[in-house]
Amino acid sequence: MKKIALFVISSFIVAKSFAQSEKYLKAMEAKVAIVETMRSPDELRDLANTFERIADAEKNQWQPYYYAALAQVNSGYALSNGQMGGLADKLDPIADKAEELINKAEALSKDNSEIFIVKKMIATLRMMADPQNRYMQYGPKAQQALDAAKKLDPNNPRVYLLEGQDKFFTPEQFGGSKTVAKQLFETALGKFETFKPASSIDPTWGKGTTQYFLSQIK
Repeated sequence: MKKIALFVISSFIVAKSFAQSEKYLKAMEAKVAIVETMRSPDELRDLANTFERIADAEKNQWQPYYYAALAQVNSGYALSNGQMGGLADKLDPIADKAEELINKAEALSKDNSEIFIVKKMIATLRMMADPQNRYMQYGPKAQQALDAAKKLDPNNPRVYLLEGQDKFFTPEQFGGSKTVAKQLFETALGKFETFKPASSIDPTWGKGTTQYFLSQIK
């Protein structure tokens, strides 16, 4: 009788855990599907907050913390709207929050190429806030994070997308090149064609952005 009772209890726990996992997965899939459709700072902050709530409820999954950080840093890019400098008071708190979130993701998933992609984006955001005074500090940090992402997964298409963006936006006298940028975007696009995420909620974003940049280079 005792064994039967234990079996019933354990079956209930397994069923409950499965139901919670299904609920989590469906919630994540719904939000991951709209990651690239959010454009305004407010939309992106709301999305970041939603992912953070999911992360705090689940606690042991890296993806929601990752997406919360990604949405945060993208809200900073959207807020800057291409402006360089004079934005430290607005962008630094966003970068701080994104860094807090990506560190939580990294604590749950070490040596993850995708996490270093977001670390690179955060370092770039900090540099954009005050490039004249911060380039020497955050330029190398951004590059180190991107190098780590590539070393961990040379087939990650987002590595080449970010490399291409760096070359695209950097003036030629400082090492930029539209020609090299085009080559990197083409490499990224090729890798997007063969890239297979580990799960339905792992990162796949960036193909549309890559295609956009290629359309801007004649």
